[in-house]
Parts: sequence; C-alpha cells; structure tokens
Amino acid sequence: MNWGVFEGLLSGVNKYSTAFGRVWLSLVFIFRLLVYLVAAERVWSDDHKDFDCNTRQPGCTNVCYDHFFPISHIRLWALQLILVTCPSLLVIMHVAYREAKEQRLRETQGDNYRCIYPNPGKKRGGLWWTYLLSLIFKAGVDVIFLYIFYRFYRNYTLPRLVKCELPPCPNVVDCFISRPTEKNIFTLFMVVTTCVCVVLNLMEATYLVGKRCHECLELREGDSRRHSHSSAS
Repeated sequence: MNWGVFEGLLSGVNKYSTAFGRVWLSLVFIFRLLVYLVAAERVWSDDHKDFDCNTRQPGCTNVCYDHFFPISHIRLWALQLILVTCPSLLVIMHVAYREAKEQRLRETQGDNYRCIYPNPGKKRGGLWWTYLLSLIFKAGVDVIFLYIFYRFYRNYTLPRLVKCELPPCPNVVDCFISRPTEKNIFTLFMVVTTCVCVVLNLMEATYLVGKRCHECLELREGDSRRHSHSSAS
C-alpha cells in the first residue's frame, strides 16, 4: 500500500471538511480502519478452520458454517469502509475539477480572465450539494450495514454453541464457534463507532443546512434594508 498517496488523500479530505468532518475522519481512520487492519483480520482468521461440529459426516460442517456465517464480518466491514470513504474522495475530485477549470480559463484568457471560483474549496453552489449529499450517503451506508449485521447476527453477538440440522448432517449436531467472546467485543466496538460516525454525519449535515439558511436570511435582510433605504431616499 502506498502510504504517501493515502496520506495525501487524507490531508485533502481534512482540508475541505468542517470540524465535524475532521472528527469523523479521525474516528474512521483510527478506530475503524486501523482496528480492522491490525486486529480484526487476525481475530476472524480462524473462523472457518476452528468451526467445529460434533460429527464426521462429510460436508456437514461446511453447510452449517455457511448457514450461520452467510458472509464474513471482515468482508462486510471492508465493503462498508470502501463505500463510506468514497464520497469524501468525490468532494476532493469536485474541488480538483474547479481548480482545473480555473487553470484552463487562466491559460486561455490570460491574467485578466473572469474568476469563476475565487476559492475553489469553499462550499458553495455545486460543491455544497456534493458535500451535503456525501454526508447523507455516508450516514445511509452505515445505517444499512448496521441493519445487515443485525439481520445476519442477531443483537450483533455470536453464540458459543449453535445447533444445526441441515442436510447432509445425520441429525441435530452441535457446532462451536471459535473465540466468540473476543469476536463479540470487536463487533460491538465497530457497531458503537459506526453509530458515532452516523451521529457526526447527521450533525454536520444539520450544521451545513442551518448555516446556509442563516446566510440566506441575512442576505434577504440586507436586501430589504437597502431597498427600504433607497425608497426613503
């Protein structure tokens, strides 16, 4: 992995984010991405190998494992992290598009060109909508994955013992999950951090909308004052 490129992307996301966005980025990078890379993959590395059932019937263990683990926590978290971080990259791409457009105008029209974006990173116009929609998308992705985890693994926990009677198992067999307590701790940790990230995204979206409404009200009040002053004159 090229950490130089990754560091550049993180600095770009941090540069164009609000205070809520910077806290969100820190949570995603430190408490979700690093925990996933350093610890979670090792915890789930033996989930299939050490899934034991008290039978020697060929195929029974594989069928029971597939039934109780339809998709691995690790793969779900990886997909979740990819989908959550992509909208932030879209914001960087939008700013880069603005800067490239300014550069083309400067090259074609010279130094006396009409500046379209005095501050390309300022959240106005299309960039404001891109940023707001990225927040809604990130919160929506996290909520959807929380629901998926809840549907697959009830209450986000793994039992110590599961009973399976699927063919080709000869009867009801007992199956044991490897290190369920440790996996439950990591699962709950990821669920809590995901909920915090959802709250931060919603708070940031509310802040952006409220700030925009406040600016529009101030602009209207200023226009009405100027209109009243001109009428009185």
